[in-house]
Amino acid sequence: MLVKEIMNTRFNVLHPRLPISQAIDLFLQASLKEKRRVFGMAVVEDGLIKGMLSMYDILLFVRPKHVGVWGQMENIVPEEALDAQLNRLKDVYVSDLMTTRIISITPETHLLAALDIMLKKHVRRLPVVEKDNLVGMLYISDLFYCLLNKFLKNKEIELYGIDT
Repeated sequence: MLVKEIMNTRFNVLHPRLPISQAIDLFLQASLKEKRRVFGMAVVEDGLIKGMLSMYDILLFVRPKHVGVWGQMENIVPEEALDAQLNRLKDVYVSDLMTTRIISITPETHLLAALDIMLKKHVRRLPVVEKDNLVGMLYISDLFYCLLNKFLKNKEIELYGIDT
Protein backbone atom coordinates (compact mmCIF):
# COMPACT_ATOMS: atom_id res chain seq x y z
CA MET A 1 0.00 0.00 0.00
CA LEU A 2 1.14 3.51 -0.79
CA VAL A 3 0.82 6.74 1.18
CA LYS A 4 -1.47 8.24 -1.50
CA GLU A 5 -4.09 5.62 -0.61
CA ILE A 6 -4.61 6.89 2.94
CA MET A 7 -3.06 10.37 3.14
CA ASN A 8 -5.35 13.18 4.21
CA THR A 9 -5.68 15.86 1.54
CA ARG A 10 -7.61 18.15 3.87
CA PHE A 11 -5.19 19.55 6.39
CA ASN A 12 -4.63 22.75 8.31
CA VAL A 13 -1.73 25.12 7.70
CA LEU A 14 -0.21 28.09 9.48
CA HIS A 15 1.81 31.03 8.19
CA PRO A 16 5.28 31.58 9.70
CA ARG A 17 4.53 35.22 10.62
CA LEU A 18 1.35 34.34 12.50
CA PRO A 19 1.46 35.14 16.24
CA ILE A 20 1.42 32.01 18.40
CA SER A 21 -1.71 33.29 20.15
CA GLN A 22 -3.55 33.15 16.81
CA ALA A 23 -1.99 29.78 15.98
CA ILE A 24 -3.32 28.37 19.25
CA ASP A 25 -6.75 29.70 18.33
CA LEU A 26 -6.45 27.98 14.93
CA PHE A 27 -5.53 24.71 16.68
CA LEU A 28 -8.77 25.00 18.65
CA GLN A 29 -10.84 25.91 15.57
CA ALA A 30 -9.35 23.02 13.58
CA SER A 31 -10.08 20.61 16.44
CA LEU A 32 -13.71 21.72 16.57
CA LYS A 33 -14.09 21.56 12.78
CA GLU A 34 -12.53 18.11 12.50
CA LYS A 35 -14.19 16.79 15.68
CA ARG A 36 -10.82 15.48 16.87
CA ARG A 37 -7.92 17.12 18.62
CA VAL A 38 -5.39 18.66 16.25
CA PHE A 39 -1.88 18.44 17.67
CA GLY A 40 0.20 19.84 14.82
CA MET A 41 0.07 21.78 11.58
CA ALA A 42 2.26 22.42 8.60
CA VAL A 43 3.73 25.91 8.25
CA VAL A 44 3.41 27.10 4.66
CA GLU A 45 4.55 30.26 2.89
CA ASP A 46 4.08 30.94 -0.82
CA GLY A 47 2.83 27.39 -1.29
CA LEU A 48 6.01 25.83 0.11
CA ILE A 49 6.29 24.01 3.41
CA LYS A 50 8.64 25.87 5.74
CA GLY A 51 8.17 23.87 8.91
CA MET A 52 5.84 22.10 11.30
CA LEU A 53 4.36 23.40 14.53
CA SER A 54 3.11 20.97 17.12
CA MET A 55 1.75 21.20 20.63
CA TYR A 56 5.12 19.80 21.71
CA ASP A 57 6.94 22.84 20.25
CA ILE A 58 4.61 25.17 22.16
CA LEU A 59 4.89 23.19 25.39
CA LEU A 60 8.69 23.23 25.18
CA PHE A 61 8.51 27.03 25.07
CA VAL A 62 5.97 27.27 27.90
CA ARG A 63 7.89 24.97 30.25
CA PRO A 64 9.93 27.14 32.63
CA LYS A 65 13.67 26.65 32.14
CA HIS A 66 14.49 25.67 35.72
CA VAL A 67 11.57 23.32 36.37
CA GLY A 68 13.98 20.44 37.11
CA VAL A 69 15.45 22.16 40.16
CA TRP A 70 12.29 23.58 41.73
CA GLY A 71 12.45 21.23 44.67
CA GLN A 72 15.89 22.60 45.49
CA MET A 73 14.99 26.29 45.18
CA GLU A 74 12.77 27.73 47.87
CA ASN A 75 12.12 31.12 46.29
CA ILE A 76 10.47 29.75 43.11
CA VAL A 77 6.66 29.88 42.93
CA PRO A 78 5.60 27.47 40.16
CA GLU A 79 2.37 29.28 39.28
CA GLU A 80 4.17 32.61 38.89
CA ALA A 81 6.82 31.01 36.66
CA LEU A 82 4.13 29.40 34.51
CA ASP A 83 2.17 32.65 34.24
CA ALA A 84 5.33 34.47 33.18
CA GLN A 85 6.00 31.92 30.44
CA LEU A 86 2.40 32.03 29.20
CA ASN A 87 2.60 35.83 29.12
CA ARG A 88 5.69 35.57 26.87
CA LEU A 89 3.55 33.81 24.22
CA LYS A 90 2.13 37.21 23.23
CA ASP A 91 5.44 38.20 21.62
CA VAL A 92 6.19 34.92 19.83
CA TYR A 93 5.49 33.94 16.23
CA VAL A 94 5.02 30.57 14.57
CA SER A 95 8.45 30.91 12.92
CA ASP A 96 10.06 31.26 16.37
CA LEU A 97 8.82 27.86 17.59
CA MET A 98 8.26 25.76 14.48
CA THR A 99 10.45 22.81 13.62
CA THR A 100 12.32 23.61 10.42
CA ARG A 101 14.01 20.26 9.89
CA ILE A 102 11.17 18.77 7.90
CA ILE A 103 10.90 15.07 7.30
CA SER A 104 8.59 14.54 4.34
CA ILE A 105 7.43 11.70 2.14
CA THR A 106 5.87 11.43 -1.30
CA PRO A 107 2.51 9.99 -2.32
CA GLU A 108 4.41 7.02 -3.78
CA THR A 109 6.12 6.15 -0.48
CA HIS A 110 5.16 2.70 0.78
CA LEU A 111 3.21 2.72 4.06
CA LEU A 112 5.80 0.52 5.75
CA ALA A 113 8.55 3.00 4.86
CA ALA A 114 6.39 5.83 6.27
CA LEU A 115 5.74 3.78 9.41
CA ASP A 116 9.47 3.18 9.83
CA ILE A 117 10.18 6.92 9.58
CA MET A 118 7.42 7.79 12.05
CA LEU A 119 8.60 5.29 14.63
CA LYS A 120 12.31 6.05 14.30
CA LYS A 121 11.86 9.82 14.31
CA HIS A 122 9.01 9.86 16.88
CA VAL A 123 6.68 11.91 14.67
CA ARG A 124 2.90 11.70 14.55
CA ARG A 125 2.42 13.32 11.17
CA LEU A 126 4.40 13.47 7.96
CA PRO A 127 3.86 16.06 5.24
CA VAL A 128 3.33 14.49 1.84
CA VAL A 129 5.16 16.54 -0.80
CA GLU A 130 5.09 16.27 -4.57
CA LYS A 131 7.19 18.58 -6.75
CA ASP A 132 7.84 20.88 -3.75
CA ASN A 133 4.09 21.25 -3.11
CA LEU A 134 2.38 20.05 0.05
CA VAL A 135 -0.32 17.69 -1.23
CA GLY A 136 -1.30 15.82 1.90
CA MET A 137 -0.58 14.78 5.43
CA LEU A 138 -0.10 11.27 6.77
CA TYR A 139 -1.16 10.91 10.39
CA ILE A 140 0.09 8.00 12.48
CA SER A 141 -3.48 7.35 13.67
CA ASP A 142 -4.68 6.91 10.06
CA LEU A 143 -1.77 4.57 9.40
CA PHE A 144 -2.55 2.58 12.54
CA TYR A 145 -6.23 2.17 11.70
CA CYS A 146 -5.43 1.27 8.10
CA LEU A 147 -3.13 -1.51 9.28
CA LEU A 148 -5.61 -2.56 11.98
CA ASN A 149 -8.39 -2.77 9.41
CA LYS A 150 -6.17 -4.85 7.10
CA PHE A 151 -5.35 -7.18 10.01
CA LEU A 152 -9.00 -7.54 10.99
CA LYS A 153 -10.08 -8.21 7.41
CA ASN A 154 -7.49 -10.97 7.24
CA LYS A 155 -9.14 -12.39 10.36
CA GLU A 156 -12.59 -12.06 8.69
CA ILE A 157 -13.65 -9.50 11.29
CA GLU A 158 -14.77 -5.95 10.54
CA LEU A 159 -13.76 -2.80 12.35
CA TYR A 160 -17.22 -1.62 13.38
CA GLY A 161 -18.17 2.01 12.99
CA ILE A 162 -14.70 3.39 12.32
CA ASP A 163 -13.88 4.74 8.90
CA THR A 164 -10.28 4.24 7.88
